[in-house]
Order: sequence, then C-alpha cells, then structure tokens
Amino acid sequence: MKSLGVAMGLAAQVRDWVRDREPELLAELGAWVAQPSVSRTGEGMDEAAAHGVELLRRSGLTPEVVRTGGWPALVGTAPGPPDAPHVLIYGHYDVQPAGPLHEWLSPPFEPDFRDGRVYGRGTGDNKGQHLAQLLGLRALREITGGLPCRVTVLLDGEEEIGSPHLAEVVRQVDGPDLVVWSDGPVHESGRASVVLGVRGIITFELRVRGANSVLHSGNWGGVAPNPAWRLVQVLAGMRDVRGNVLVDGFADDVVPLSPGERAALAVLPVDVPGVLGGLGLSGMEPPADLGFSERLAGPTFSINSLTCEDDGEHRTVVPNVAVAKCDVRLVGGQRADAVLTAIRAHLTRHAPDVELVPGGAMNPSRTLPETRWTGAVLRGAADGLGEEPLLLPALGGSLPIAAFTDELGVPCYGVPFANVDERNHAPNENLVLEWFRRGIVAAATVQRAIAEEGR
Repeated sequence: MKSLGVAMGLAAQVRDWVRDREPELLAELGAWVAQPSVSRTGEGMDEAAAHGVELLRRSGLTPEVVRTGGWPALVGTAPGPPDAPHVLIYGHYDVQPAGPLHEWLSPPFEPDFRDGRVYGRGTGDNKGQHLAQLLGLRALREITGGLPCRVTVLLDGEEEIGSPHLAEVVRQVDGPDLVVWSDGPVHESGRASVVLGVRGIITFELRVRGANSVLHSGNWGGVAPNPAWRLVQVLAGMRDVRGNVLVDGFADDVVPLSPGERAALAVLPVDVPGVLGGLGLSGMEPPADLGFSERLAGPTFSINSLTCEDDGEHRTVVPNVAVAKCDVRLVGGQRADAVLTAIRAHLTRHAPDVELVPGGAMNPSRTLPETRWTGAVLRGAADGLGEEPLLLPALGGSLPIAAFTDELGVPCYGVPFANVDERNHAPNENLVLEWFRRGIVAAATVQRAIAEEGR
C-alpha cells in the first residue's frame, strides 16, 4: 500500500504541475502540430526533425538524429538511478497528408483550439500523444529532481509510410527492459486501456489478364475468357463461405491465445447489436461462434476492392484485366514473409495465370498478460488516468511494434491518450485536451510504477 500511496501522491503533484503550466503546454502542443511533417511527400520533414530534437532537449534528454536510408529517427536518452529499469518510449513525428482541404473546418497545419479539443493534422496521430510522454518526463524532473527509470525515447520519422528503416534504428539502441508506446485511440467504449499487441499486415494485388483490349460482350461474350470471372473464382478458392482461409500454411504458425489473453477478451465491454446497428449491419462475418473481441485477435483475409480498370465506366464489355486489392491481418506467431510465400504457392498450384503483386508488410507483435511488467503498467496507467484501464490483448489494426519485440525480444505496452473519435488520417483530426492532460500524468506515473516493479 505504501508504493500505491506514493504513486497517488505523484499523480496529484503532476496534475497540479499541468494545471499551473497549461497555457505554455498547450502552446507547445500547438507549435508542434503547426510544423508539417508529411513523410509521404517530404513536406516539412527537415524542419520537423529539428523541432523534435529541441523537444527532446527541453525534456531533459540528450538528443541524437539517427540517419537512415529515408527520413531520420530522433533518439533521446537520459540516465536513471543505478540498476533502475530501462524504458524505451516509442512514438512517431511524421503525419499523414492533409487530404481534401475543403473538408477541414480549419487549416490542417494551423491548430485550432475549440470546444475542449485541438484540431489539426497530427494532433492525435501522433504528436499530441508522444508530447504527453515527453511532458510527463519533464514533470518528473521538475517535481522529483530526476527520472525513476533510465529512459530512451525513439521518435520514428517514417511510421506513416510503413517504418521501413525502424528495425535498423532499433538495432542501434541499447536494449531496454520494456517498451511503452502511446498511439491510436482508447477503447471504443471510451475507457482507458493498456494494449499488449498489434496485428501485422500484408497488402497485395491479384491481377488477371485477358485479351489485349476490351471486347464487345455481344460479339465476344462466351468466346473470349473473362478475367473478372476468373478472378472471383480464384478468390472463392482462397476463402470459403464459412470464413475459413483455404491457403495451405496460412495459419499454421498462429499461437493460440493464452489463458490471460482469453480472460482479458472476455471482459471487454461491447454492445454488439448497437455497434452493428450503427453501421447498418445485422450480423457479423462468419464463423458465427466467434465473439466480437476474439475476432480482432485472429488473422483475416480481406478483399479491399475489385475492379476491371474501366475508369468507373460500366459498359457491356468483356474486360481485359481484373484486379483485386487485398490485405491479410496477422497475429502472434505468423510472419509476413511466410504467409506471403504460402499465398504465392497456392496461386502457383491452383491459378498460375494470376499475377501476385506484393505491397507493404508488417509483422505482428504480441506481449502476454502474464509478462512481468504488465501489472506495473496497469497500476501506473490507473493512477495517472484516474480509472482502471481495460487490458486489450491486441489492436485490430497494425503498428510497427514488431520492430521491438522481434529485434529486442522485450515486452511492449501501449497506453493510448487519444479519444475514440480522433479522426486520425481523416480531415478534422483532433485530440481531446483532457486526454492530453491525463496522458501527461499517466506518462509520469507509469514510469514510477515500472521503477517500483524493478526494485
């Protein structure tokens, strides 16, 4: 009980620290959002790297710009007490392009504070969230005179383009005991959460070609092979009506959920009829015996789009090319290269005329609830956020966290500080300021809880 009292005392102190400095902290957030950092186009990236280095320095970290074959990573380090745990905090300073400007209610790189939120590209994804982590470190220094853990902060400059060089940066970092990251929204119920893993992803196209030009369907229908029919038949041979993926080797390496993961999934709150009704749906994908949350912890094979490359025209023709854009979401045990190899082998055996065009790939990351540091992260997050967080075994989406679990072999914990309706990647991206304030406090109390666990 003594350590919990100390942690609760720290939370109150950091809340006071945030309240007393709120105008300057919000100004710092606004200035960071106002700096464009679009990795896909390069807009503002050099200036953003310099800005990020200064943020690391102001938070008491020794900054370093790590050059890669693409945009640089920013690394800040700070020593802690002897034998204290080493915590790596991950975030990313690059953002998505603005998208359709006419859909923004305020310019995307002119942060607009209104109605308890700040609007602008990067507010939630990810500048506001990793800034909360940095400010939590700054608060610890000013309140206690130092940090309870040894800390490394790594800000990725390429997350929005798949983090192609993150693994090589991670290999240069002195190995931590665990990784903490803040990205994505809290649980869809609005509850705080601690996330233990993320699904991986493979994207690819399947292309079927027919004649050397589009043909009149009256003159050539029944004579010329139709690539669209061929494509849908091939797809139907890759997943059956019950939802089973028919690609040999697709799920052979999936590691079954642990008892702790199953227990965490079982208590997640979800109003299935309400969620489906809000989407205009009456039921979920097969198979029928899987729960809502359990589905987000398993592998999937999705068709994203089907087209005959007809520029949106619908003529009475036999098309000459048909394309399916697909993605596969991966879970613990699966490897992107192995699953892609299985898909390629399936096509070689059953549809050698179908062209496979690989896209991006990212491995999944998995940390078990039974891991040593889980309890400490949960306690620290509860102290700082003011509520018991839900434990999420895995996000449905994908983040490059496998760069840490694969390269370093350490557990990774997500503590999101963004609202459910943050609209990341969309116009009018925003961050609820109360989550930003609470995130600063939680960043500090999680560090303290980890230090206590490490004693």
